[in-house]
Amino acid sequence: MSFINFKKSHWKWTLMDSYLLKKFIGSVFYSIALLMTIIVVFDISQNMQYFNNTTTKSVITEYYFNFIPYFLNLFFPLFTFISVIWFTSKLSGRNEIISFFNGGVSFYRFIVPYIVGAILLGIFSLALANFIVPNSNKELNEFKDKYFHAHKSTILTGSISQRNLHFKNTQNSYVYVRDWRKTKLEGEKFTYEILGDENIPYKLSAEHIHYDTKSKMWVLNSFYVRTFDEKGNEHIRTGERLDTTFNFLPEEFSPDVASATTMNYRDLKKFIAKEKAKGSSLVKSYQIEEHRRVANPASIIVMTLLGLCVAARKTQRGIGVHMFFGMAFVFAFIFLQQISTVFAVSESLSPAMAIWLPNLIYLGICVILLITIPK
Repeated sequence: MSFINFKKSHWKWTLMDSYLLKKFIGSVFYSIALLMTIIVVFDISQNMQYFNNTTTKSVITEYYFNFIPYFLNLFFPLFTFISVIWFTSKLSGRNEIISFFNGGVSFYRFIVPYIVGAILLGIFSLALANFIVPNSNKELNEFKDKYFHAHKSTILTGSISQRNLHFKNTQNSYVYVRDWRKTKLEGEKFTYEILGDENIPYKLSAEHIHYDTKSKMWVLNSFYVRTFDEKGNEHIRTGERLDTTFNFLPEEFSPDVASATTMNYRDLKKFIAKEKAKGSSLVKSYQIEEHRRVANPASIIVMTLLGLCVAARKTQRGIGVHMFFGMAFVFAFIFLQQISTVFAVSESLSPAMAIWLPNLIYLGICVILLITIPK
């Protein structure tokens, strides 16, 4: 039966569609439950020493209720792919697929419930990645900071988290700090400059800068201020201590990609625009995170089609052969993702192209397999 005839006369949802969709969705969540149980067990055995200072309820509600969504979102395409191969191979092994075809169902009609299921899972993953997981990551990081890193505080307080940090504060003002200690909210060799049309009308330097969380003010030690008045006269002021305010917070001195993972999609878009204006060196990393939140759910559809093409080919060696070829495709996909991300960070590829390229390549592979698969 041609694809055109299918569109005209076989568009109605049937019992076969409900059966396949139920099998598909059920297999996905079964594999999720199974693999997440294994991951949680390994995590408990690895981090048991960090849970001694808190309650079991706190570990479950504050840690694992936030830990599970993170890994669920991370491995959702893999869960989907394994599930499709598993239950489709069983259908093929029991000759159920052949029975569908003998009943007048074309191959293209057969894949409709797969596509519907993939779209539903993709929408769920999209909401998970952009609205649920960011909040979970924030609470998870707070729990780790409170319990995981407490015993390391004496080591971390003296560590330097950033060196030679520059950023654009406003349209004509710039900030520099040579050494910044994130855990103590302090830095060395600080400079704040306001640029004019022909000169620098204001420059503030300090040997040491510290943010007072109680007063919400910046404390500068051994400071030096140079200004020019309207007549061009230079004025210099020095001192041992200066308490002042700036329109930036300590977080500006500790840029990292992890901060982007705690923002929902709207906040992330605004954050990227702000970082672009500041000239941040991590803009591409933030953009990679932005595109990944859409490309990862979209890859569920690609992985569904790929798993179907691999598993629908009946073999006498059973599911093991399908799983072998399937995992080979998965590892190649993950490798391609890592390579393209490296190219994006090194500016050889744009973040959008780097993140979407693996999906596009594998979509092409799916098209070839769909054309060549026995129908």
